[in-house]
Order: sequence, then C-alpha cells, then structure tokens
Amino acid sequence: MRIQKEAELEQGLVLEEADLALIHQLSRKKLTREEVYAFCVRLCDNEVDRDGERFSAECLGELARLFVGKSGIFDHQWSAAGQTARIYRTELVREEGTLTQAGDGYCYLKGYAYLLRTEKNRDLIAEIEGGIKKEVSVGCAVERAVCSICGADLRSGSCGHVKGQEYEGKLCFAELQGATDAYEWSFVAVPAQRNAGVIKTFDTQREQLEREARLGRKYLAGLKDEVARLGALADPELESGVLKGIADKLEEGELLALRRAYEVRLDKLYPAQTQLNYSGAQQREQKDGAFLI
Repeated sequence: MRIQKEAELEQGLVLEEADLALIHQLSRKKLTREEVYAFCVRLCDNEVDRDGERFSAECLGELARLFVGKSGIFDHQWSAAGQTARIYRTELVREEGTLTQAGDGYCYLKGYAYLLRTEKNRDLIAEIEGGIKKEVSVGCAVERAVCSICGADLRSGSCGHVKGQEYEGKLCFAELQGATDAYEWSFVAVPAQRNAGVIKTFDTQREQLEREARLGRKYLAGLKDEVARLGALADPELESGVLKGIADKLEEGELLALRRAYEVRLDKLYPAQTQLNYSGAQQREQKDGAFLI
C-alpha cells in the first residue's frame, strides 16, 4: 500500500566531519562545507493526521533505514529534473512528556538532508531559510493499515468502522504498520501530517560564541586605539599612523604591557598636580589670622 504523508524542515545545519563523511558515501566527489547546504526534515510521526491515519513507532523505525539516500523532489512528481536534495542520515526522535491522540508517547522520524550550493539552488536555499519552502510530504509503502477499533486491516473490507468517528469514546484511525519501501519526500503546499515540514534551528551555543567573538573583537579594537593614543602622547615625534600600525600587529598581552609602559612614562612626563594651593592661605593666616580655602 502506497502512502504519502507530510513533514517539516529544519533550516541551515552546521556540518560536522561525521556529516560530511556520510554525505561522501552518497556523492561521487568529496564535497567541502562551503559546497553543501544541509537541513533537517521532520518526515513523519506517530500522531493521527488529517487522513485519519498514523504510523506506528515500529513503522517509523523501519522507515528510518529506508529513507537514507532518498531524493527530495516537488509535489511527488517523479522526474530527474525535480531532484533537489538527498537524505544522508535519519533519526527516530522521542519527545518525552508529549502524548499522541491515541494516548501513547509521541515520536517522529527526523531526516538530515543536503543539497549543493549552486546557482540553480540559490533561490531554493533562500526560500528554505525564509520559511517559504517549509512543508514536505513522504511517499512510502506499508503492509497494513490496522483499524484502531477492531484490529482488522482496513483494506480487507471486513471492517465497518469509519476513520475519524468515535466508537464508545474511542477514536477510529488506521495505524500504518510494516514499512516495505520509501520512495521519496517532496516539498508540498498542504501537508496531511500537521507537524510535517522544515524545522528551524536554534543553535544557542553557536550564537553565544558569535556574540562573545564580536565582544572580543570590539574590546581588542578599543585596546589598540588606546595604546596608539597613549603612544602619541608619550612619543609626540611618532606619527599616529605608525603607532596604529604597530598596535594592529600586537596581541592582547603585548598591548596590555605596552599600555602599562606608556602610562608609567606619561606619569613621569606629566606628574599629577595638586588641585588646592595652600600657600596663599598660609600668607593670609599670618596677615589676618584666618585660614581660608
């Protein structure tokens, strides 16, 4: 029985060496990080969908193996011209504490896909990043569609239950079991599975590192400017451009040492002056017996 279900995408992954190694098993040439755009897709889950069907957790595990190497296309149109991406690994994800309509633990099949950063794919990458290309659907084959009420295979004709109806408070749906093949996954407009599509990536660790790097660059630039300014005061004969060029070549430790040396030299050249002068007050005290500040 051929099945088509929708999914969800995850934008812009940071490729590790392990990812590149898996991609190289599918590509004919060794690709670099700069040549590849990778993203994740929520292919299918075990929640009851708009068609009144769901995959069993066991079926999702079987599909995990079958979807590796499968192409991503558009609207399930099987043509070589429509091939855009390929799944290089999959993962069965279980969300602890989340239950399905059937009352069991929620899980979904996550696929890791890649495509080439070519001129042809530039617009597609932009649409994925912009959330335009978001929903996806899977095409696969299963052995059985089991009625949740009586356990019969809905294809046998022996079951009189209707998907979406309730029988004594229990929802009727078809549980898809026994995955036999995975054909492809496609970008579509309206997914049957509500959670299917592109998953957004929030790499908080990477964002934190980028923020710290920006702060570090800002601090270092300010330190270089400060050293150049102090150098101009300590050595007026040196041009500011020369001092700036010297500072730009130094590391933080060298800059701090040079700043301290300039500060010591400036303290000797321009010793601190006392704000209050008591000599006049002492003279006035001798004259009229008053001490004034």
